[in-house]
Amino acid sequence: MDTVATIFDRYEAVRHRLPPASTPDATAQIASLHDIAAQADAFVFDAYGVLNIGEAGIPGAAQRLRELRANGHQIRILSNAASYTHAGAVAKFCKLEMGVRDHEIITSRDATLSHLEQRLWGCIAAPQDDLSDIPAPTRRLVDDPASYDQVEGFLFLSTEVWSLERQALLEASLLARPRPLVIANADLVAPREHGFSLEPGYFGHLLADRGIPDIRFFGKPFRAVYDMIEASLPGIAPERIVMCGDTLHTDILGAAALDWRTVLVERDGLFSGEDTCAYFRQAGLFPTWRLSRI
Repeated sequence: MDTVATIFDRYEAVRHRLPPASTPDATAQIASLHDIAAQADAFVFDAYGVLNIGEAGIPGAAQRLRELRANGHQIRILSNAASYTHAGAVAKFCKLEMGVRDHEIITSRDATLSHLEQRLWGCIAAPQDDLSDIPAPTRRLVDDPASYDQVEGFLFLSTEVWSLERQALLEASLLARPRPLVIANADLVAPREHGFSLEPGYFGHLLADRGIPDIRFFGKPFRAVYDMIEASLPGIAPERIVMCGDTLHTDILGAAALDWRTVLVERDGLFSGEDTCAYFRQAGLFPTWRLSRI
């Protein structure tokens, strides 16, 4: 999973688990979001590769958000980051000086927690995550096999300290006694400054390949996060919502499944330096528009 081609192939291999979506037969090139502003009432942005790279904002992104707001557009950020709380997500974008308000951010963690049942959840989380926003009992999972067997379900928030050895403990426990596994970030990978990191969705699909039942994916391209965006935009028709993202099988597919229009942002994210049109044709997934930066 270290090249765009292998990542793309893996998304195609698990495509039967992703929502069905209908897209146009071709995509149009635009220079900036100003070119399509009259066709939208709301713009929804993925974060990494669209607004920021790591802790740095992408040049021009903050200015574009200000311009769209000034023109009367609604702005939302839709992120699959599940390793920090909603407040943490807002704080991150405050540091990026993008003027993002609390209600403008929805994350896969938000969607996950809104659907979480009352049971003892074994949590796979970053060490700095205090789990204080989880509305149910929790137990942090690390290397003790007994702790995997004692919990009533699994909540996968972060791969920061995950390992193949811990994955084996999780798989063995689920094979011995099936329980719900909630994947709070459906991404297979995330582009980083120095390559790609494996994300919770990657490990969730490995377990699904093993025939483990009751695996619940949250985040793009799955519907719950998009429903939360639509609920925050009452009165706006789906075709007047434009999703801007850097990933074909998450940002674009999930939005197209709800009849939103879509923009693939090419320069800084997953497809940086790639011939995106070749991937569109191979997948049969065409964003409405494509551009370099927003």
